Amino acid sequence: MRKILFLALAAGAAALIVASCTTRKKSDAALAQADSTYTNLKQPDWSRNAVIYEVNLRQYTDSGTITAFERELPRLKELGVDILWFMPIHPISVDGRKGELGSYYAVQDYKAFNPEFGTIDQFKKVVDKAHDLGMKVILDWVPNHTGRDNAWVTEHPDWYVKDSLGNMVGPYDWTDVYKLDYNNPEMRAAMVDALKFWLTDVDVDGFRCDVAGEVPTDFWDETRPKLDEVKEVFMLAEASKPELQVNGFNMGYNWPMKDLFSEIAATQGQYTFKGEDGTVKTFPVKSAVAIDSLLARQAEEYPTDSYLMNMITNHDLNSWEGTAQERLGNLADAFAVLSYTLPGMPLIYTGQETGLNRALEFFKKDVPPTWEPRNRYFEFYQKLNHLKHTQPALQAGVHGGEIVRYPTTSDDLYIFSRSVDNTTVYVFTNLSNKTQNITYKDKAPERNATTVNFFTGQTEEFPVKLAPGEYYIYVNR
Repeated sequence: MRKILFLALAAGAAALIVASCTTRKKSDAALAQADSTYTNLKQPDWSRNAVIYEVNLRQYTDSGTITAFERELPRLKELGVDILWFMPIHPISVDGRKGELGSYYAVQDYKAFNPEFGTIDQFKKVVDKAHDLGMKVILDWVPNHTGRDNAWVTEHPDWYVKDSLGNMVGPYDWTDVYKLDYNNPEMRAAMVDALKFWLTDVDVDGFRCDVAGEVPTDFWDETRPKLDEVKEVFMLAEASKPELQVNGFNMGYNWPMKDLFSEIAATQGQYTFKGEDGTVKTFPVKSAVAIDSLLARQAEEYPTDSYLMNMITNHDLNSWEGTAQERLGNLADAFAVLSYTLPGMPLIYTGQETGLNRALEFFKKDVPPTWEPRNRYFEFYQKLNHLKHTQPALQAGVHGGEIVRYPTTSDDLYIFSRSVDNTTVYVFTNLSNKTQNITYKDKAPERNATTVNFFTGQTEEFPVKLAPGEYYIYVNR
C-alpha cells in the first residue's frame, strides 16, 4: 500500500506535501520495480474502482434459493455493485449442526452445491448472468476447517489436527467443525483441487477466504499461481495480516478501521449494542483525527498497491456484534461515506442498501430485507457507487489520490481531499454528537468554478459548520 500523504497543518506551522503526478502515470510494472515493498500481485484494472457486495443467500429472498436471487441481479446492477461475494454455498454438515439449518461455515463437501439453495446448474446460470451484466462472482471459501461429517473426516483422518488423545478438534468454540492440518501435503493438494473445480466448472472469479490468517501463509503463496493458471482470480482474505497480501491476496479486511469507527462512535455516545451479558461494551476514547495514525501505520505495514476492504457492517458484525445503527448511531452514514472515500474498496452487505436495522438470523431462515419500494438508502449507496466509479482519485491502490487533510480546531471533524490529475474529491464529515463550527488551523480547502456538491449537483460554498453526523462530498464537474 502506497504511503499516505497528509497536509498536516499544526498551529503556526504549515507543510504542504504534493503528490507526484508523474509517478502515477508510470506502469504498474515500473512502479513495482522501483518499490521493493510492492505486492507481487497485479491488481486487475477493473478492481480499482470496484464495489463489493456480500450476498447472504439464505436470507435474501422468501425461499432463499439461487433461482429467486437471480431475479435480483438487475437491481444490483442498477445499484452499481461490481463484485458479488456469495457466503458459502456448499452443503452444510449435519453432525454437530448448530440451530435448525447449521452454519454456512461447516462445509460438508467442497465440490457440491447446498440443496437448500438449489442446484449447481442453477448457480452456474446466475454466474453467467452476472458476467453478462458486467459483475464478477467470488465464493466464500472455508479452508481452515471442515464440517464434522465431511467425507475427508473418514477417508483421510490424517488430514486433521488431533489433540493429545488423538481426537480431532475444532478451533475456538466452533463445535461443529474440525481443523485441517496444513502439514499434510496431500490435504493441501486436495484443497487446491477443490478451489480449481469452481474456477473450471462454474467459472467463478475468485474467493473470499474465511479466517485466512489461520492457514499458513506459504499455502496461499504456493496456491495463488496455480489458481491464476486457470484464470485471473481476485482473492479476499478475511484477515488483517500484511504478509498475506504479498503473494496470495489482492485485498484484506480492514478490521482496524472498523474498530476505530466503533471507538469514535462510542466516544460520542452512539454505540448502544448490548452483549450477551446485557451491558454495552467499553472502548478507548478516540476522535476523528485518529484516522490519520491508522492510515499512516497501514501504509507502512502493507505491501504497496494491496487493498483493504472498508465496511460499516458485514455478516459477522450484523449477526453477532450489532447492526450498523447499534454500533455507529447517527454517525453511520458519515462512516459509510468514509468507507467509500478513504483508501481501499467499500463493502455493502445484504440489506445495507435498505437501511436494515436488525440482525439477520445465522442458523435458521429469517425474513428477508424489504427490497421494494426502494428508500433513501438505495439512492444513497447508488450515488456512492457512482462516485467510486467516476472519480479517479478514489481508485484503490497506487492510482488513487493521496489524502490531504485540513486540520481544524475540533478533533471530531475529518475534512480532506484526494486529487488525481485535474480531478479532486473533497470530503467533510462531523464524527461527533454536536454541531461543530469549522475553523481551520491553517490552510483551508479551496474550491474552483467547477466544484459542485456531489449529491445535489449544485455549485455552492464549502460548509462553515456541520451538524452531528453531517457529511458533504464535493467534486469537480
